[in-house]
Amino acid sequence: MAESPEEVAVLVQRVVKDIRNAFQRNPHIDEIGLIPCPEARYNRSPIVLVENKLGVESWCVKFLLPYVHNKLLLYRQRKQWLNKDELIDITCTLLLLNPDFTTAWNVRKELILSGTLNPLKDLHLGKLALTKFPKSPETWIHRRWVLQQLIQENSLPSLVTKGNLGAAPVERIHRLVQEEMNICSEAAGRYPSNYNAWSHRIWVLQHLGKLTVKVLLDELSSTKYWVSMHVSDHSGFHYRQFLLKSLIGRTVTDNNVLVQNQMVNEQNPSLQKEEESAVAEAACAEEQSMDLPRRLEEELELCTELIDTYPGHETLWCHSDETLNNSHHSPATSHMAQAMDVDGLNESSSKQGYTQETKRLKRAPMQDSLGPEMEYRFIDKVLSTCRDVDQARFATAYRKWLLTFLGQ
Repeated sequence: MAESPEEVAVLVQRVVKDIRNAFQRNPHIDEIGLIPCPEARYNRSPIVLVENKLGVESWCVKFLLPYVHNKLLLYRQRKQWLNKDELIDITCTLLLLNPDFTTAWNVRKELILSGTLNPLKDLHLGKLALTKFPKSPETWIHRRWVLQQLIQENSLPSLVTKGNLGAAPVERIHRLVQEEMNICSEAAGRYPSNYNAWSHRIWVLQHLGKLTVKVLLDELSSTKYWVSMHVSDHSGFHYRQFLLKSLIGRTVTDNNVLVQNQMVNEQNPSLQKEEESAVAEAACAEEQSMDLPRRLEEELELCTELIDTYPGHETLWCHSDETLNNSHHSPATSHMAQAMDVDGLNESSSKQGYTQETKRLKRAPMQDSLGPEMEYRFIDKVLSTCRDVDQARFATAYRKWLLTFLGQ
């Protein structure tokens, strides 16, 4: 085993070269890991490549990590010169072993901005680092920086000229979104309540997905199974709350746009009727695909099912609280109620014929499903049948929340 500084330098240079060669032989490596090996048993490289998995024997880390770390610091202090290829290899090795070393990511930022390093290679490096360190905050931060470079107007055409992404800009963005969603799901599965992964997922929806209704609905559907398998993961359910609130926000925004368009049309009667009809049809189709009250109802049904199946998980009760709160206090729900009032008034020329009972019947699906009465019955059922102490405590707290916060 290497002990002298000269032997350590030779060992590290060989290992760094082996890592570079491994990526050249197989550019589709999708996971890294440490192989428990206290000491070198054979005269061979500590870098093991099996199919798409890259392993590093643990005995060499105590030599490898300090050496590349100090070498990079000497470079930043301008005490030692490294060419661009050496910088790429050293930072790659360092970040695979310690992805929270900010200086290494900053060096790679400089290489990307200078055109030396392909930003897609950094996305791949970050993806590999997250398989071993799924909560690494510096890796997620750098990943967002790289994505910002990719979505800039000047970056997308340059990628086509380099032959990295040959599809149309919209398709490239869609591909990036799907890739980021998969990476976030894998990282969330590797580390419970991985706040950094779910926060990154929200950022991607905001900056790449643009919070379109289709993207939000797809995410609501795709994460349903995940949260059902991770019922104690607060971050996963918080993400679903973000999706629901974003859908509510889109509903309010779309309604405001429709009102503004109607005012403009009244002031400008010369606008073509075909254009008005097309806008109205598009808005109607989007609203029908969203069906916000139904989405909120399905979310409460999911909470009820999971609470019955997995008793004693506070996360599920908190998610039920927030979902019911959204359904009763969202501007979108208020707007729908007002629209139904108008419909009722239009049915009769006098207010006498429009009773509260008629209004209740017209709003029956939303009010019966999302009303507190259903929740009270559910709480009574839980308290009368459950044997779990925590489940009874959470149900009692939920009842108290209904009484105080909703004023029921």
